[in-house]
Amino acid sequence: MGDDRTYKGLLGSFRYSYGQSDSPVYRGYVALAAVLSGLVALLFALALIVVIATTLGATESITLVRSFFVLVALLVVAPILAPVLLVARRHRKRLGSGSAYDTALALGGFLFVGALYLGLVISVPPGLQESTGSFGIVIDPLYALPSPLGIVPPLLAAALIAALHRRLR
Repeated sequence: MGDDRTYKGLLGSFRYSYGQSDSPVYRGYVALAAVLSGLVALLFALALIVVIATTLGATESITLVRSFFVLVALLVVAPILAPVLLVARRHRKRLGSGSAYDTALALGGFLFVGALYLGLVISVPPGLQESTGSFGIVIDPLYALPSPLGIVPPLLAAALIAALHRRLR
């Protein structure tokens, strides 16, 4: 890989941290994060095109809505990327050789992905909720929660990633 001290940006951090980590849990998270962050970024890019197309010719205050949309995209993608970037930085700066940090951040990342899904289920509008069959015992109470509470699980999981980083560094 040439110079071990650099990984040349965001995309290189995936390959670098994957190769430097001894944790199989972390390596699994790197693969998931690469695919998921790419899909989420693509989804938000396509949705932004739709937002722009539907708001063409609107007043200038609609620009705030477009900017907020991009901010939400960053707030979704950043916690997915954070464990990868933090572990790559830790290995590049040679701040520790144990895989406990890598594994803990990977578990926090997996938890964030699950919390993101949980938040999406909570925020489904009542008109779009479907019968869940055998999963009803889990999904129906989530549907019953107020939609604004859908932000809570991802925020808590992102805070956990930050706390793990601070605690284990």
